[in-house]
Amino acid sequence: MTFTSMNDLSSLAIANADLADVKGKVIFFRTDLNVPMADGKITDTTRIDRTAPGIADLAQKGAKVVVAAHYGRPKGARVDAMSLRPIAPALADAVGREVTFIDDCIGSDVATAINAMAEGDVILLENLRFHAGEEKGDANFAQALAEGIDLYVNDAFSASHRAHASIAIIAGLVPAYAGPLMAAELSALAAALETPQKPVAAVVGGAKVSTKLAVLEHLLDKVDVLIIGGGMANTFLYAQGVDIGASLAEPDMADQARKIMASADQHNCRIILPVDVAVAKEFKEGAASRHLTIGEDALDADDMILDAGPETVALAVDALNAAKTLVWNGPMGAFEIKPFDAATVDLARQAAILTRMNGLISVAGGGDTVAALAAAGVGNKFHYVSTAGGAFLEWMEGKTLPGVAALLGQE
Repeated sequence: MTFTSMNDLSSLAIANADLADVKGKVIFFRTDLNVPMADGKITDTTRIDRTAPGIADLAQKGAKVVVAAHYGRPKGARVDAMSLRPIAPALADAVGREVTFIDDCIGSDVATAINAMAEGDVILLENLRFHAGEEKGDANFAQALAEGIDLYVNDAFSASHRAHASIAIIAGLVPAYAGPLMAAELSALAAALETPQKPVAAVVGGAKVSTKLAVLEHLLDKVDVLIIGGGMANTFLYAQGVDIGASLAEPDMADQARKIMASADQHNCRIILPVDVAVAKEFKEGAASRHLTIGEDALDADDMILDAGPETVALAVDALNAAKTLVWNGPMGAFEIKPFDAATVDLARQAAILTRMNGLISVAGGGDTVAALAAAGVGNKFHYVSTAGGAFLEWMEGKTLPGVAALLGQE
């Protein structure tokens, strides 16, 4: 595993300054350890498992690795329940060597610990957000973090949409590099939308159009087919004059939905909306449901559209069969509640088959997406699945991520 310098994101020319000679160097390794916990115990080690090989690789090469991360939102105060201390043993297990926990992230205790490090040692700093300067992007706090540091590595794409001190500021104080997860993420994202193999299909789901409006607008001139699912599809149906009964929708977003559909026509982007749906009168597990065809079957006033139907999935599968690249964000229906997970599961499994059999480049991420794909049993069968939530969504909106811009040396 290698570390790379980010010089040209558009072409991902990130192998120009391979970070191989790190023996004896002190490396500030910014990662994401914001793992779920219950009763002081980690319930999902995915983020630890993903970042551990990069840390282990540097330590194996003789670097002195100073691991830094945030946890939760302590708002600049020390909150015991948000300490990274309980994560140190799990990180040590994943890295395969001892990890020493330090009870702060700046100051004399940190300086003493760094000075005492031998080659190959790994220390874990306390939660960066215990200091208000982290989230404020304070230059003095960034300078304090950089004390005694030779090199900076950002392996936290999931936090790189924040202009925080340990993300966007410290990268300008010492030589800065992308870690392996960051490089892999950016490579996958570039392959999906920056320099994709065409045709490109996108699946965008979720509850509300308002939260995905910027995503939809950005995708219109990037993709050839846009498959819209979830509650937000109801708003588009409503905007077309379809009776949606008591379904979740945003009537005040109807004009925006119509503008998106008109803009899609101008960009030669085909939009696929549900042509058939599963409806129920109760939003609960195992609720009695029935199948309706849009435009033919009437909904009762108390009917709720909770999933796309098999004909819609067939249309989406046809689109994926023709595509060479897929970007996926959000479920097709209320996937958390059976039987309204059917469309999400069926389409995800078809996408996984096309990834394996047809070479479809499939990139997914953001919010419920990871959980939805895991529920479908295909979480590890896409080309790349990002665990980044907000950062993935902001990338889909076409925004510049401060942490990436910092690695590129941009303002």
